[in-house]
Amino acid sequence: MITTIYRERIPERVVHAKGAGAHGYFKVTKDVSKYTSANFLAYAGKQTPVFLRFSTVAGERGYPDTDRDPRGFAIKFYTEEGNYDMVGNNTPVFFIRDPIKFPDFIHTQKRDPKTGMRDTDMAWDFWVKQPEAFHQLTILFSDRGTPDGYRHMHGYSSHAYRWVNAKGEVHYVQYHFRTDQGIKNLTAEQANKLRADDLDYATRDLYEAIERGENPSWTWYVQLMPEADAENYRFDINDITKVWPHGDYPLYEVGKLVLNRNPENYFAETEQVAFAPTHTVPGIEPSNDKMLQGRLFSYPDTHRHRLGGNYEHILINCPYRARVAHYSRDAPMNATKNFGSAVNYEPNTRGGPVANPKWKWTTPKLSGTVGRFTFGEPDDFIQPRALYKNVMTETDRENLIKNIASHMKGVRKEILKNAVLIFAKIDLDYGQRVAKAINVDPPKMAKM
Repeated sequence: MITTIYRERIPERVVHAKGAGAHGYFKVTKDVSKYTSANFLAYAGKQTPVFLRFSTVAGERGYPDTDRDPRGFAIKFYTEEGNYDMVGNNTPVFFIRDPIKFPDFIHTQKRDPKTGMRDTDMAWDFWVKQPEAFHQLTILFSDRGTPDGYRHMHGYSSHAYRWVNAKGEVHYVQYHFRTDQGIKNLTAEQANKLRADDLDYATRDLYEAIERGENPSWTWYVQLMPEADAENYRFDINDITKVWPHGDYPLYEVGKLVLNRNPENYFAETEQVAFAPTHTVPGIEPSNDKMLQGRLFSYPDTHRHRLGGNYEHILINCPYRARVAHYSRDAPMNATKNFGSAVNYEPNTRGGPVANPKWKWTTPKLSGTVGRFTFGEPDDFIQPRALYKNVMTETDRENLIKNIASHMKGVRKEILKNAVLIFAKIDLDYGQRVAKAINVDPPKMAKM
């Protein structure tokens, strides 16, 4: 028995390693059937079981819950048509829009291969070469970068998805899960104190709230864009570094998400749950967002590495409300009858399952040249400028500058200067205040 302790661990998630989860349900409150044929959204009042996992992103399993970091917000809907996974964050945008850069980005958030330590110089060295990241950075270094637990933050799909109705009509959608508990964030000082006092602050807060019967909830809204609008919109609607202005596409209520039951066993459920944007249902399709297309491949692949080829057999991942029928067989840890004597090839004349036409995705028309291209010359500074000037209060801006300056300690001078120039392109006041806080020459450019 003494040898078993050495085999009790599975590979840690590369990102989103530390998390907290809970069971609950989703209930439709508004009719959206004219936009999507997804059965779990068919009519007001329809209810679907869910499991939701929150997480930090960059740190390992032992990292404090109050680190400055985006938070994962992943939902598994156990629908009658199979499991539908919404894999999002608590921010509406992301740092990059090209999936080929994702490994590079994550390397900068992990440990220096020479020293084995995290290094903010690596992070800023990467970011100043990716100016589109500064929208997310403006959010991350505000107090929104340290939410007060998981119950008091919003969740977003970040990506655009395609909703298809029974007539085959398409709307692009963005998901917004707005907390009913109200937004609460921590200042850097509060987050640092909690880091010293309670590494598991957010995990404990969620668990104990549900145990007390204070079941947290979120209202699900969507922004809906007709397919015809997307082609000629003022920016690429599949650019994950941009938000859709609510003035153009207001929020439309879908329903209520409630968490009301803690896991019986953390490892069996929260640690082994496996989300992937490939887990979808008829009426909901991925868009051509390049980052989303990359995730369609990478998420199932990492699950097979971490949990094994039959990760969907694990109870928390099992689509228990739908009949599974496919030709996949064998692989480690197959805990089923492996489809018995049924054939494992298709087509066949022996009664094997055939594709259901309702699962067929729509076929959007494409034109152009195939290759690796940039996004052209998008203005990556309009939206962070509006956030800084029009949304943030003066207290918000003061905290933002202080948080950026604190994170930049130890960063090389030439990188600091390049970062200041980008902040100044967003807004001259922004750049000048950062420059003063980190003691570099202030930018001298005309106001934009």
